[in-house]
Amino acid sequence: MENRLLDQFNNVIISQWLFTHIEEPYEPLTHRELFELAYHTCNSVTMRTIYLRLASSEDQGGSKAIMYSNTKKFTLIEALENSLKVTKYFSEDSTGEKITTEFQPILKKRKERYASKDKEIKTQILKSILVERKLDECANLALLKGVNRKVYFAIGDARESAAVIPMFMKAEGASLVQLALNKWMETAQRLDQEKNFPENLVPGLLKNLTQIKRWLLDLNSSFLDK
Repeated sequence: MENRLLDQFNNVIISQWLFTHIEEPYEPLTHRELFELAYHTCNSVTMRTIYLRLASSEDQGGSKAIMYSNTKKFTLIEALENSLKVTKYFSEDSTGEKITTEFQPILKKRKERYASKDKEIKTQILKSILVERKLDECANLALLKGVNRKVYFAIGDARESAAVIPMFMKAEGASLVQLALNKWMETAQRLDQEKNFPENLVPGLLKNLTQIKRWLLDLNSSFLDK
């Protein structure tokens, strides 16, 4: 399972491409909370997460995500010790100005709104963004034709995590999302768990994951933007 985009990022992009970045202090949020808000704010149906690492503690640095967009730009989200850093990498014929003109203002507003919410809603929002991340993990595994066992567990984690989130399950369309995830769990379970995910199944899975992701992104934004 070769992640060529990740290899390109580590070996070429970070040393040779142009970039711009922003930094945002954590307070009054924890490191993990601001990281998750940034992950969601960066995310879209045209973004692909090619790497994710979470710190062992919710209140320490170390979490990191690398995203790739269909506009051939890379976004690096890093939870540093004292601030969250988001870097946009782009080629010479492009620009990364939206990170300061659009992304940063939205993140600041969401940070303020999130901080004012009660504990239960905060927990539900973070759990719902976790489902978002699991969908992204599953899509990346499918594109890389990862082993069926990993695809199966990524889908299962997304479905089971969503099932215990009231704001998710009460939303219109949630039952259809759960049915679609269940269908793909059953499909993946029937496959040889140690073989690679079949290429002929990738387009169908990605189509469903994209539909679910669009629905979930809208749902998460609706709770963060009010």
